[in-house]
Amino acid sequence: MAKVATGLDQFAQRFWKRLSGQSLGLLANQASVDHNLRNAKDAISALLPGQLKILIGPQHGFRGEDQDNMVETEDYFDPQLSIPAVSLYGNKMDRLSDILDTIDLLIIDLQDVGTRVYTFISTMLYCLKGAAKAGKRILILDRPNPLGGAIVEGNLLRPEFSSLVGPFTLPMRHGMTMGELAYLFKDAFRIDCDVTIIPLKGWRRDMLWKDTGLRWIMPSPNMPLLETALVYPGQVIWEGTNVSEGRGTCRPFEIFGAPFINPFIIKKRLAPEDIEGCYLQEYCFRPTFNKWKGKLCGGFMIHVLNPVAYRPYRMSLALLKLVIEAYGGEFGWRKPPYEYDFERLPIDLIFGDSSVRASLEEGKDINELLGCYSKELEGFLESRRPYLIYK
Repeated sequence: MAKVATGLDQFAQRFWKRLSGQSLGLLANQASVDHNLRNAKDAISALLPGQLKILIGPQHGFRGEDQDNMVETEDYFDPQLSIPAVSLYGNKMDRLSDILDTIDLLIIDLQDVGTRVYTFISTMLYCLKGAAKAGKRILILDRPNPLGGAIVEGNLLRPEFSSLVGPFTLPMRHGMTMGELAYLFKDAFRIDCDVTIIPLKGWRRDMLWKDTGLRWIMPSPNMPLLETALVYPGQVIWEGTNVSEGRGTCRPFEIFGAPFINPFIIKKRLAPEDIEGCYLQEYCFRPTFNKWKGKLCGGFMIHVLNPVAYRPYRMSLALLKLVIEAYGGEFGWRKPPYEYDFERLPIDLIFGDSSVRASLEEGKDINELLGCYSKELEGFLESRRPYLIYK
């Protein structure tokens, strides 16, 4: 039995009776399951027959079938419930007002991975704003942050770099749940919307996913394991470069590299504090799709040995700095478009600040670079305090 009960589990215990007779929409995906691994659409429709009117999928689709970055999911008709299932990602986001016109209440049940660039939090924010305009209510079924809620990392996004992969001035690793972020967004953006959050039961901020007793269900195609989520706050930065982040392998983000990288050279130059809590295994791989498809790449596989001590953002920044220094002639920044932004450099959107890229290009010391962010992280920890549900 899981130690933690999700918002969906709590909904099924007592809350569902309050929604009798209402028309409902559900924003969820394949990872939105209860303790019996039953999808939210099935759990809710069993309790409230005929009341679910539409299923809505975030990036990758309601069934989680589509790949990354501007791959849109086709609409379909759910065969079990005989209701439409539509996408709310990218160019299809402007349909939200039409969707809200057909329902009384939108239920959101999405498993975030604790990293600012994961687009689910942007989708939730868009729904909050849309519901406020339409005068509709939102119910959020909360889920654990798989990285816990105690540790935060990285620089805060600058408002001028807001995008689908950066909706607010959060650090890269923010340590908040979807429910907590909803409270923060509602206040920060002055969203006049009726929002109810069904919290987790039994979750504490010091809990990693392994402590919850819950099964890991892939929230997106390239997030197959908890280990993927552990490295993601740092490893996602390779998306803004010509280095493979491991898409096209069986262990994306844990495996990374490029044909021009000699991992033995890079590893010799790493400082011990850059790889605390993990082991970097020199690794060769040949991606089956995405960057360097079919090409032999040199790089690493990350083995997280101590997730409490491990700092993914620091490690990946240090690795990126060394790759730039060692392979400046072959290394390159990815060109736009990236997540529907056709002008700004993807790496600047990912970092949420162009000065991080500039500092790396200048060869700035990693300790000095991270030190620049320490005060703003302290400020973030203080500013998020009123919105925390779990202590």
